[in-house]
Amino acid sequence: MSHEPLSTRAFPIPFDRITPDQIRPAVDELLVSTAAALDAIGAAEGPYTFDGTLGALERATERLEHAMHLASHLEHVHTSPELRAAYSEAQPRVAELLSRIPLHAGLDRALRSYAETDEARALEGAEARLLAKTLEAFRRHGAALPPEGKERLAAIEGELARHTLRFAQNTLDATNAFELIVSDEARLAGLPDGARAAAKESAVAKGKEGYRFTLQAPSVIPALTYLDDASLREAIYRAHVARGTDPAQDNRPLVVDILRLRREKAELLGYATFADLVLEDRMAKTAARARAFVDDLIERTTRAFEQEKRDLTDYRRELEGPDAKELAPWDVAYYAEKLRRARYQFDEEALRPYFAFERVLAGAFDIAGQLYGVRFEPWHDAPTWHESVRAYRVLDAQGGRWLAGIYVDPYPRETKQGGAWMDGLLGRGALEHDRRHIGLLATNVTPPVGGRDALLTHQDVETVFHELGHLMHHCLSRVAHRSQAGTNVAWDFVELPSQILENWCWEREALDRFALHVDTGERIPDELFDAMCRARTFRAASAQMRQLGFALADLSLHTEYDPARHGDPVTYSRAILERLSPTPLPPEHALVASFGHLFSDPVGYAAGYYSYKWAEVLDADAFTRFRAEGLLSPEVGAAFRRTILERGDEADPAELYRDFMGRDPAIAPLLERLGLAA
Repeated sequence: MSHEPLSTRAFPIPFDRITPDQIRPAVDELLVSTAAALDAIGAAEGPYTFDGTLGALERATERLEHAMHLASHLEHVHTSPELRAAYSEAQPRVAELLSRIPLHAGLDRALRSYAETDEARALEGAEARLLAKTLEAFRRHGAALPPEGKERLAAIEGELARHTLRFAQNTLDATNAFELIVSDEARLAGLPDGARAAAKESAVAKGKEGYRFTLQAPSVIPALTYLDDASLREAIYRAHVARGTDPAQDNRPLVVDILRLRREKAELLGYATFADLVLEDRMAKTAARARAFVDDLIERTTRAFEQEKRDLTDYRRELEGPDAKELAPWDVAYYAEKLRRARYQFDEEALRPYFAFERVLAGAFDIAGQLYGVRFEPWHDAPTWHESVRAYRVLDAQGGRWLAGIYVDPYPRETKQGGAWMDGLLGRGALEHDRRHIGLLATNVTPPVGGRDALLTHQDVETVFHELGHLMHHCLSRVAHRSQAGTNVAWDFVELPSQILENWCWEREALDRFALHVDTGERIPDELFDAMCRARTFRAASAQMRQLGFALADLSLHTEYDPARHGDPVTYSRAILERLSPTPLPPEHALVASFGHLFSDPVGYAAGYYSYKWAEVLDADAFTRFRAEGLLSPEVGAAFRRTILERGDEADPAELYRDFMGRDPAIAPLLERLGLAA
C-alpha cells in the first residue's frame, strides 16, 4: 500500500486515506531521504548561499516532519491500538534523527561558513534573524559538544521522546479507565438538567443502567460544582487527581526519568538548569526572570486570595452553622458556586441556553472575521477523521482568496485526548506556490443531549474563542520561511493571539451577535448580563493563584528540584501546590502524574507554564487599544493582524508588541481586569 497520503504535503490532507499501516514504510523511506538531504548540505564545499544552507535545511525535513505531525494528530484525535503501536514505534526514531541535526558537524560547518560570507553579512530582517537563531539553536542543542557528548545528547532526546509519548498514552488510558455509575437518581440532587441528561446518555451508550460519570472535563466540572452529595464529589475528585498513579498507567516513574533526563541535558549543554536552557529563546530569557515574574504576581495576589478563602469558609458556616466541617478540595467549587449565586444573584447554568454550540462557533467566526478581514464558509468535501468533525474554508474578505482550511472537532470520545487545543496541521511558507494553511480547533465540550444542540458554559465559549485566536495566528501567516511562520514563536508570546480574543466573550456588543436563547432567540437579559459581569472578578485571586501554583511547581521542578534532597517529585510538587491552594490536598493528589502540558512532550510547556500569565499581561494591555479605538474596529483589527498575526517570528516578539501598541506592556490592565489593582 502506498504511503503517499501520509508523506505528501498535499492540500487538502487526505485524512480519509491515511491508515496506521502507512506509518512505518513512510517513516522508513523519509528517514533515509531526510538524512541524505542533510548530508548533502553538510558535504557542500561552496559557494555558500542562503538557499543552499538555510533554505535547504528548511526543505530537508519538511516531508518527514509533516508525516509525523499527521500521525501524532491522529493519535490525539482518533487513536486505535494499531495506530498507537505504529506511532510509538516510529516517533522515537524520528525524534532521534531530528535531534541529531544540530550535532551534524557538516551542517554546522556549512552554516558557519555561510555566516562568514558577504551575502550573510548583508542579510536584514527575517532572513538575518533566521540565520542568527539557527546558529544559536545549533549551539543550544549541542553543536559544540565533543563526539561523546553528542552521542549522549542524541540518546537523551530519544529517551525523552519515548517517555513523554508513554506519559500521554497512560494519561488517556487512565482517564478512560474510570467510570462511576449512580443508580439512585436522588443522589444527583443539585446537578443541572443538562449534566444529568449527559450522564444518562453516557450510561446508555455503554449499555448500563443509571447515570455514568467519567474523568472527562464535561463530566467532572459540573459534578464537582453542583452535586449536593459530598461523597460523590469526593469520589470523582480523588479519582481525577490520582490519574496516572494506578499500576496499569503509572506515570510517576516516567516523571522521575523525564526530570532526570532534562536535567542531564541542560548540564551537558552548559546550563545551570533545564529552565535556563528552555527560556533563553523566549521573552523571559532566564529562569530567574520567569520566577521573579511568578513571585511578583503571587505577592500581588496573596491578600485578596486569603480574603477569598476566609469568605468561603465563613459562607459555609453561615449555611451549616459554626460547627461546619472545614472545606475539603472537593467542596471548593460547590460552595463557591453557591456563594456566587448568593452574592451576585448569578447562576452560570442560566447562561447555557444562550450558548448553543453552533451559534457560538458562528459568532466566533463573525467576530474574528470582522476584526481580521476574513470570512468563513463550510468546506463540504474536506476529508475528515470522524463523522462529528466539520470543516471550513477561511477566505480573505477582500478578493475572496482562499487562505486556509480549518477543522473543528468539538466533542469528547474515548479515542481522543482530553482538553482543548489548536494544531497547525499544514503551514505554508510565503515562498510556496500554494500558500493555503490547514489547522484544527479541538475542544471537549458537553455533546448534544436528546437531539438538541450542545449547550456550553461561558468558560467553554472562552475556550472556543481562545483556540480560534491560535488558528488565526496560524492561518493568517504571511512569513516566507516555514520555521518562522504562524505559531512558531516564543512560547510566552504564542498565547497573546489566543487570549486576547477571549475578551470579546465579555462584551455586550459582541455577545449580542451570537448569545441568543436556544428556544426563543432572545439575547441575554440585561440583569443576567450585568450579574455575569459583576461576578467576573469573583474569586479571581483564587483562579490566578491556581495558575501561579502550576507555574511555580513547574519552574521549581525544572530549577530547584533535586531527587537526592527532595525525593519523590509528586510529593515535592504537591507541597508547592498546597501552598497556593484554598484547602489542604489529600495524600493521593498527584497532579503532575497527569500534567500533559509538562510531561507529554520532550519540551512542551515544561519550564514554561508561566507563559499563560505572561501572555495574559500582554493580552489585557493590548485589549486596551481596542477599547479606546473601537471594540470591533476593523482598523485596529487590521493593525493586530499586520503586526502580530501575519509576522510569526520574523522579529523579536517584544518588537512586534511595540509595533502594535507603540510601547512596552504594562501589568496594570491585568490587575484591573481581575479586580486586584491596589
